[in-house]
Amino acid sequence: MARNPERRAALVDAGVEVLAREGARGLTFRAVDAEAGVPVGTASNYFTGRDDLLRQIDARLHVRLAPDPEVIAELLQRPKDRSLVTAFMHDLMGRAIRDRTGHLALLEMRLEATRRPELRASYTESVRGDLTEGMEFHRNAGLPGGDETVTVLYLAMLGLIMEHLTLPGVLEGVLPGVSVPEGLIERIVETVVPQT
Repeated sequence: MARNPERRAALVDAGVEVLAREGARGLTFRAVDAEAGVPVGTASNYFTGRDDLLRQIDARLHVRLAPDPEVIAELLQRPKDRSLVTAFMHDLMGRAIRDRTGHLALLEMRLEATRRPELRASYTESVRGDLTEGMEFHRNAGLPGGDETVTVLYLAMLGLIMEHLTLPGVLEGVLPGVSVPEGLIERIVETVVPQT
């Protein structure tokens, strides 16, 4: 197995691009090689198989889509109230928009996990870990609401991100006078997070 970490990272990022654009069925080593601009056969030297590539894409997306620690630190200087939760949700949406490809790849991973039990187990563990981490962050930061609040926010924001990145016209004008996605984020937080 090849050990060049920079090339491996470039191949994984190429895999993200292919996955987002072509779906899981289009995610072949040949397609990854072409996307990365490397000779045919390169990806097969770095990954033991497609499942290995998908697991590494999952790990890479957690890095790519993670919040900026400096932004989090700056936000945590604010009062621990509903408006801070709103700011965190705006940051989440901003990251989704800036790395649309990464989020579309995550959606493709979900779909592929429904078809492949071996991927479903590891991907379920990964996504559940994210949710658990979000709950712990919320509690440790002293934000209003508890685990139920975080779970409902997670579900609402996941739906908003999915619609905004895939079929943005679905939400345009659905609530007159409410902008998409900014105004909908405000409404979600107002509805879900208790006022302190």
